[in-house]
Amino acid sequence: MAPHYAELNENNEVIYVIYMGDEVITDANGNEVEELGIQHLHHHHGEHRRWVRTSYRGNFRGKYAGLGDTYREDLDLFIPPSPYPSWTLNETTGQWEAPVPQPDDGKMYSWNEETQTWDEIVFAPPTEEPVGIASTSTEPVGISTTTSEEV
Repeated sequence: MAPHYAELNENNEVIYVIYMGDEVITDANGNEVEELGIQHLHHHHGEHRRWVRTSYRGNFRGKYAGLGDTYREDLDLFIPPSPYPSWTLNETTGQWEAPVPQPDDGKMYSWNEETQTWDEIVFAPPTEEPVGIASTSTEPVGISTTTSEEV
């Protein structure tokens, strides 16, 4: 699989993600070497840029690096932005956790930051009336049936 690298700004935030061919990071013994990719990127994009390898499948560094994520060097993880101010980072998994665990009863919930609770998502029952635009015309939508003789 093609290796991917995240470019970081001065705050370790991901600002760009790039991929390259496997041959770029493979040494003479057939081993993948992260530093070879970094050398390649410095050669083509400048020494002043900072690059860290990321895994498209999330096999290392917690997750695939996304724009706006932060690389925590002390944890060797890419961390997404916090979804809510009250959530705390689990430094083992790199995931944000709510102050109250989400109910595990098979229902869907959304976090309510104001009340610090999980609100059940309730869907409205289907109505008898169709929603949207309905047409009884047999003409294709968006095609005019006016002929040049009618103009």
